[in-house]
Amino acid sequence: MAESDNIVVETAEKIFADLADPQTINNDKKDSWQAPLWQALNEAGLPLSWVPDDLGGSGASLADGFALLNAAGRFAVAVPLAETMLAGWLLAQAKISSPEGEMTVLPASPRDRITLDADGALSGRARGVPFAKAAKHFAVLAHGKDGVSIALVDAGKGRIESGLNVGYDHSDTVTLDKVQPVTIKAAPDGVDQTSLMLMGGVARSLQIAGALEAMLDISVRYSNERVAFEKKISKFQAVQHNLARLAGESAAALAAATSAADAIANAKSFDDAVYLEAASAKIRCAEAAEKGGAIAHQVHGAIGFTIEHILHRYSLRALAWRDDFGSESHWAVELGKLVASRGADELWPLVASR
Repeated sequence: MAESDNIVVETAEKIFADLADPQTINNDKKDSWQAPLWQALNEAGLPLSWVPDDLGGSGASLADGFALLNAAGRFAVAVPLAETMLAGWLLAQAKISSPEGEMTVLPASPRDRITLDADGALSGRARGVPFAKAAKHFAVLAHGKDGVSIALVDAGKGRIESGLNVGYDHSDTVTLDKVQPVTIKAAPDGVDQTSLMLMGGVARSLQIAGALEAMLDISVRYSNERVAFEKKISKFQAVQHNLARLAGESAAALAAATSAADAIANAKSFDDAVYLEAASAKIRCAEAAEKGGAIAHQVHGAIGFTIEHILHRYSLRALAWRDDFGSESHWAVELGKLVASRGADELWPLVASR
């Protein structure tokens, strides 16, 4: 990891440790922790990490931002950091300056579409949009008769139906009805809905991997503290076996997510190799979220299911992140289509090249 990567991650981790302690947040029923955390992140320039300096951002590299998202996952951060970073990245592709404040992207599912009318207005419905309720602006990918465009939209112009995912974070439905954007420009070649979904999928994969790392640490610590039948439960073979399985799921998720992030950071376009890495990462990390979360709760027993314990902050968010920007079943089908379209003779060279 480069020195700049360390600086970004260390800055973020210090902020998270000071202002996003999971137990403190768990006990805060009024969500008074959110404003100070967002202010600190904003002052450090982290939400606009992927926005160049001349467009109002921090100008960090893709690798820096991906490392930041992994760190955010380790703290199960429930603010629109990843969403604002993605929105800033999307706007930057069209050389649109990013405003201050929380943002999110539309659409957040490969099955939804926003259309650009002849008069420049945007219309469409986007479901499962993370933190739409908290956003001040939307970064919108829209389809028109002349191709794909990227727009900055005032969130107040859209109709938002509140919803919650399984992690109790906002996952809302946004409807745009002939909304005029603040700014709109044509998307450059190679930037389309698929590339947005791949970027979002890798972001979620890194967050899932971070959450699994935290769940492993919490479970190991608990097993060394909990005593049953006059010895620590970490001494029981069944518990050791479960912890080994959890470590395996965590390692697999981290390997898949970081490999995909590295592929995007070093690629010039969203080619088939990047597609393979990103889709595979979302599939594998989603599977790990389900298996790893179940194992962690099994190690903790009944206490792990109580609202007072912090474990559910990680496991439920990891499960919720599985569905954002395309579920594992969606990407499994799409990956199968890619492999089939290339033909049997191309499968091994494509896999072996990664």
